Amino acid sequence: MIYPLAHLLGGLVLLCAFSLLSQRRLAAMISIYQLEALILSAAAAWQGYAQHELSLYLTAAITLVIKAGIAPIVLRRIVHNFNLIRAVETAMPVGVSMILGVGLIGVAVLVVLPTTINSVGLTREDLAISLSVVLLGLLVMTTRRNAVSQVIGFLSTENGLVLAAIGMPGMPFVAELSVALLVLLAFMVVGVFLLRIREHFDTLDLSGIEEIERRGR
Repeated sequence: MIYPLAHLLGGLVLLCAFSLLSQRRLAAMISIYQLEALILSAAAAWQGYAQHELSLYLTAAITLVIKAGIAPIVLRRIVHNFNLIRAVETAMPVGVSMILGVGLIGVAVLVVLPTTINSVGLTREDLAISLSVVLLGLLVMTTRRNAVSQVIGFLSTENGLVLAAIGMPGMPFVAELSVALLVLLAFMVVGVFLLRIREHFDTLDLSGIEEIERRGR
């Protein structure tokens, strides 16, 4: 019962990360990220139950409050207050990015499973799923030109790191807490950064900013 549910929750996190590649609207990307964070919180709570670790329950609570609660609210306010264009321009067709996403998942499996052959089955498969989520988040950051969508990709990448941490028995809570605080700090810095971009360039579309920069030269 422990293994199937843990794999199911990890697989759902991976499905959400992959679904981000198919979205071209900010509202949908934010909603999918929020769902991903909710599932990650449930996965952390379940791992806390399975490993009898109080720290994992705390990780679940932090994930629920910060990632599934505060972060989506802030992102939606940024979209509303800055009056951002809801459709996100992509660096490549959505279909191509999704094919690349499937390839990255295959790479993660090929890298993790052979190198962790002596590890516990749950840890091996969780690491493969986690690496897949990290790679998909990086792909979202690479293929989206809007700064807010790139922030969502960054947050999804961090979710993959947390998923790896909670799946490894004995991971100190201070490491998980430091990752969560690092994300919160980075999120605040990114918020200020986006505000400054908006003030100077009147857009958060990075392709438009690059065009302005080329004209300036």
